[in-house]
Amino acid sequence: MAQSEERVISPLPQVEDVVDSALRPQTLADVIGQDKVKTNLQIVVEAALARKEPLDHILFYGPPGLGKTTLAHVMAKEMGVNIKITAGPVIERQGDLAAILTNLREGDVLFIDEVHRLGRAVEEVLYPAMEDYALDLVVGKGPGARNIRLKLPRFTVIGATTRLALITAPLRTRFGVIFRLDFYDLAAMEAIVLRAAGLLHLPIDAAGVTEIARRARGTPRVALRLLKRVRDYAQVRAAGFVSRMVADAALDLLEVDAVGLDEIDRRLMGAIIQKFGGGPVGLDTVAASISEEADTIMDVYEPYLLQLGFLERTGRGRVATRLAYEHLGLTYPETVQPRMI
Repeated sequence: MAQSEERVISPLPQVEDVVDSALRPQTLADVIGQDKVKTNLQIVVEAALARKEPLDHILFYGPPGLGKTTLAHVMAKEMGVNIKITAGPVIERQGDLAAILTNLREGDVLFIDEVHRLGRAVEEVLYPAMEDYALDLVVGKGPGARNIRLKLPRFTVIGATTRLALITAPLRTRFGVIFRLDFYDLAAMEAIVLRAAGLLHLPIDAAGVTEIARRARGTPRVALRLLKRVRDYAQVRAAGFVSRMVADAALDLLEVDAVGLDEIDRRLMGAIIQKFGGGPVGLDTVAASISEEADTIMDVYEPYLLQLGFLERTGRGRVATRLAYEHLGLTYPETVQPRMI
């Protein structure tokens, strides 16, 4: 298992997160944060219901763990339709997608996670399905082969991706609405933790909520995971009640610091500072130095470090900022190499 998947603060899904389905919001009114996106989605839903039409195709993008899958479920619930779930890497052949599409009913939502990983041949089948609600198939081989077109019910594709730039232009233009999900602010994270604690029947005070929320990296999936770990600690060491001291002790034990960084984050920044003089250094070089994949660093580690202002991406590579030095307790060099932005 990759290091990123073992981390308690990893935004990637883990086996233990399956039980979190009960904690997911069921309607747009239940959704906390992402206010601009939520307002626009409400308008899209109300307009579609008024016209008695399926939703337009929707694309959500942004770092993992911010609620793209949850919003897909919410949209299906708001429309009163079924949702079919798949992922780009799962659909290997055109026939796989054809089987999924022919089982959809009028108005259904087809949610495709990691939509940027669809194969080109599969995309060619998806284009007419999204645009004309038709499935073009080739029957037979050789001179006797013929094209047939099957009509499909009007349905909605909701795609999710962490890498918008990797989605081909023809596919991207077929989504009627595209929304970016950003990291949640502290107030939203506190509301998410408080709501989840209530659903879990966990006694917690306001300071305990804040302590968990501020270490959750602005990511609901991480917040729920940390809340459960703190609950376990409180049950064993604090008679089941979560105060700030209890939350602080539990999270310190997990090596999650005051801004939500763990040992791997600190090792990444430490490598840039101590092995490469603070940068600039190439992504592949950094990845090799900490035995991690470059894509994982780019998609999982870097977004939050960039959000905090601990890292910069320059034309010559990654650079650790003064804030990173200060957080690690290191002296920032007054003379640094010239940077190419």
